[in-house]
Amino acid sequence: MTLSIELRGLRDGLAAYQRPSHGRSVLEIVITALPLFALWIGALWMVREGWWWGVALTLPAAAFLVRLFMIQHDCGHASFFRSPTANAWTGRLIGVLTMTPYGYWRRTHAIHHATSGNLDRRELGAVETLTVEEYRAKGRLGRLGYRLYRHPLIMFGIGPGYMFVLQHRLPIGLMKEAPAWRSVMANSLGLALIILPQLLLGGVKGVLLVHLPIVLAAASIGVWLFYIQHQFEGAYWARNGTWKPQEAALLGSSHLDLPPVLRWFTANIGVHHVHHVGSKIPFYRLPQVLKEHPELRAMSRVTLWEAFKAIRLSLWDEAAGRLVSFREERLSRAMATAA
Repeated sequence: MTLSIELRGLRDGLAAYQRPSHGRSVLEIVITALPLFALWIGALWMVREGWWWGVALTLPAAAFLVRLFMIQHDCGHASFFRSPTANAWTGRLIGVLTMTPYGYWRRTHAIHHATSGNLDRRELGAVETLTVEEYRAKGRLGRLGYRLYRHPLIMFGIGPGYMFVLQHRLPIGLMKEAPAWRSVMANSLGLALIILPQLLLGGVKGVLLVHLPIVLAAASIGVWLFYIQHQFEGAYWARNGTWKPQEAALLGSSHLDLPPVLRWFTANIGVHHVHHVGSKIPFYRLPQVLKEHPELRAMSRVTLWEAFKAIRLSLWDEAAGRLVSFREERLSRAMATAA
């Protein structure tokens, strides 16, 4: 039996987990949004009163915002509610808080799911990844630019802030699509409407010391999660001729095995290999999938320590069929030159 046949059988088996529970979905929103708003408003009020230690509340608030983004993510896959309208409006409203234009993001994320792991279709919605040959073919400035892009300070610090605060104000990559423009403009309008009451409650310093830190911290965590979901030891990449969508879904997506508390705050997004096979499974059913399909637990498994080590992986070596670091590329080039 080939892996493709096994995956087709697995996909059929996962269909049983795809039906969301409206009651459970509403509960997940409540237990995520209420603490977030309490922490957010509390931090604004403390900053207004001059209690600067209230800024510390932005960190737990960011964790709840990450979880809220994962609910938005499920809405984008039409997996959180059975009603398309409920999914769309929940996603749009959450998108204002996460500074993510829902319609535009959903479109680019669908492209990501359709092309993940395909070296000939590295399009929107993915972390830019060059092959070793493509990297070597670039000039000195091109290589420097890619190394800077891949630097952790840029990838998980400056980059997320730029993307959510500035880049999401334009439908980059979909500039000719009217729905993408409407999504971006509506999101920016909604963002202005939620900043106004924050200005009234906490003033400009409230926005700068509370709103921005919450969003930026959540953005950095979210980008790191997205990065490790497809950039890890053993990841799958292939050219059009050999690329298979089901293999790419299961083998090209990691199972980030996080501690229970982090699994809760990240809404089980670490079970990403299962998500890519069955994207309509609500996040709260993913643990049940692992329990009832134990063969999936060890597949593409990445521990928290291994996830941090994977940050060094920056290039796809087609000859070796694996991701490598800049150091490994440099050593292999030196050896080839010496030979």
